Amino acid sequence: MAQLGVTVAVMQEGTILLTKREDLEIWCLPGGQIEAGESLAQAAIRETREETGLEVRLTRLIGVYSRLGLLEDGHSLLFAAEPVGGNLRLQPGETVDVGWFHADALPTALMAWHQQPIRAALQGAGQGLAWTVHVSSPLTEQVKNRQDLYAMRDQSGLARDEFYAELMRSTAIQETLDVGEL
Repeated sequence: MAQLGVTVAVMQEGTILLTKREDLEIWCLPGGQIEAGESLAQAAIRETREETGLEVRLTRLIGVYSRLGLLEDGHSLLFAAEPVGGNLRLQPGETVDVGWFHADALPTALMAWHQQPIRAALQGAGQGLAWTVHVSSPLTEQVKNRQDLYAMRDQSGLARDEFYAELMRSTAIQETLDVGEL
């Protein structure tokens, strides 16, 4: 099964923040997997805080990256960010070093699939938007996955489009713009 995660290019004064992983002792961007009930933007902010000690403001979506063929396939959204608080610190069990690097002085022991995203971030790539859609339905407790939803649909006796319309009548949707401007 493929994993979905976030990475964050925290930048200030022409430098980029990198963390050195404990497991491989290699430098990389801060980031990790999304937790249940968390948006992509929230995960990016949390992972950065956990791994570096910094509070950040996301400034843009740089890109979407896929890593296929090594371990589990992985897909990651790369956000740019700027520090707005906190102090640099390590995360025991995960990071052994953290530091700011200029583009012309990146460490040589750099995670291979983070090299292009780092270059893209430093070159100012990406002007995307990131949205979170919060869906609230009275069926939340009954429907835990697609199979539950399809079983409910099939038992309803309604045509598929009618079932969807009925489902949406009792569902509230709230959209939040997490990164970017309209």
